[in-house]
Amino acid sequence: MDIVINTSGLESFFNLPPDKIFWVFFTNFGWLILAIAFLIGARDVWLFYIRTKWSKTHKNILLAIDIPKGNEQSPKAVENMFTYLGGAHGTQNFYEKWFEGIYQKSFSYEIVSLEGYTQFLIRTPVEFRNLIESSVYSQYPDAEISEVDDYTETVPQRYPDEEWDIFGSEFILQAPWYLPFKTYEEFEHKMGPSETQFKDPMAALMDLCGSLKQGEQFWFQMIVIPTGFDWVKDAQKELDKVLGRKKKANPGMFIQGLEFVGNASEAILPIWGDIDPSKAKKDEKRTMLDLTPKEKRQVEAIHLKSIKMGFQTKLRVVYVAKKEVMNKAKVFNGFVGYIKQFISLDLNSFKPDLKITMTKTVYFNRESRLNVKKRNLFNNYINRSDSGREPFLLNIEELATLWHFPVEANVKSPMIQKAPGRK
Repeated sequence: MDIVINTSGLESFFNLPPDKIFWVFFTNFGWLILAIAFLIGARDVWLFYIRTKWSKTHKNILLAIDIPKGNEQSPKAVENMFTYLGGAHGTQNFYEKWFEGIYQKSFSYEIVSLEGYTQFLIRTPVEFRNLIESSVYSQYPDAEISEVDDYTETVPQRYPDEEWDIFGSEFILQAPWYLPFKTYEEFEHKMGPSETQFKDPMAALMDLCGSLKQGEQFWFQMIVIPTGFDWVKDAQKELDKVLGRKKKANPGMFIQGLEFVGNASEAILPIWGDIDPSKAKKDEKRTMLDLTPKEKRQVEAIHLKSIKMGFQTKLRVVYVAKKEVMNKAKVFNGFVGYIKQFISLDLNSFKPDLKITMTKTVYFNRESRLNVKKRNLFNNYINRSDSGREPFLLNIEELATLWHFPVEANVKSPMIQKAPGRK
């Protein structure tokens, strides 16, 4: 019995003019696309609404950290501080996430310069204040911590403004997150006196902060979101890709049947003759000896990153100033120079997010689009929000590289607020 497939319907459809093909397809299947888009949009709106409602029931505070005079602690101490944040991690079930709006709370580690006066700050949910204070005092017993007002309230809250202007951006990674950038350990060397063997990259940022004039403010924000350990498995998958390792699948009944047939065929193989070994598929697994120098370095770097605790992270920089004294080239490009110290060309580095969050526009309707970008960047900063670009994962060594108290032997910045002495 022959089976006949009638394709006349398809032939008549594809023989239609292009515009009619589009409308016929849209009439029959377009509603499905619109329905899916509507459901996704409704889901996001509901999640935003329920999260906003839940967040209003909680309070955050801003803590100023006065570093001790004569600080000789390396960023390793701050790395230990970040480890404490693991205690703030929690998980949410389906009902808590979608009906109560509960989400993982975050922390904001900030460095601000108000007309040259530099301060290190940490914004934390009020219930985690003791956690933050313990993390600081455990490494810096002589530090002083005090609750302060939000400095972002000292400037206009909406832009454009007649007197003030704003410029800034989020910073994103050049390469995938599992590749680390140059960390503080690579700024150490064995030449010179012991107190100067660590060349603190923070010196460049402190010099920039101290150079601000009256009417200028520089804000640097690092959002830190506690997370689980699933990212370690993702990093291992990347290692397996480089080394050519394939994940072993769990064999089902069908696969087991094929294996039985294969074993049976091997039993009668002498009757058929041997298979040419040159035609057999070779295992593509690679060893470290098969890798190029760059691949070896990446494998080692991925492994070293994945053995330390990690957090979802977001970086923002905002420069607010009066229009008559605003100097974008000095301040923003100065920060770009600071962040480029951490470039590792065969691994990872940072770059400004030119496409979405940077307050710069080209082509059409530039002014109105620019104002929207300014308002979005400013609101996301003052709300310490994770909106904007997707957060990326950094481990505690990378976090301590970007935010740590300057080592006084390397950084001479008299405008940094310091604790007067031992309490």
